[in-house]
Amino acid sequence: QVQLVESGGGLVQAGGSLRLSCAASGNFFSINAMSWYRQAPGKSRDLVASITSAGSTNYADSVKGRFTISRDNAKNTVYLQMNSLKPEDTAVYYCKTVAVRIGIQYSYWGQGTQVAVSS
Repeated sequence: QVQLVESGGGLVQAGGSLRLSCAASGNFFSINAMSWYRQAPGKSRDLVASITSAGSTNYADSVKGRFTISRDNAKNTVYLQMNSLKPEDTAVYYCKTVAVRIGIQYSYWGQGTQVAVSS
């Protein structure tokens, strides 16, 4: 199994910054793509940013230029630096990881961390 532990959420004023972390641990051969999703109340869970094992990144249009995803492969950890936060960024943020176990790729989700941005 693979466990994901997220941290770094909280309450911040508009224009502020937060940094989320998600560390993967457990029994796996390798970690492939790592991503951050978010889900606001009454809305679907949407992709915020993703990063491949080689470092290629992808962002939702709504966060481009404000959020930066990065990873430390040695620590199996993905980060999301969030700057210039807006009230509409308020959501539960979830980490998703694709891990390879016994030659098969599996997706795992973290428990979620709340981000609240006040105006």
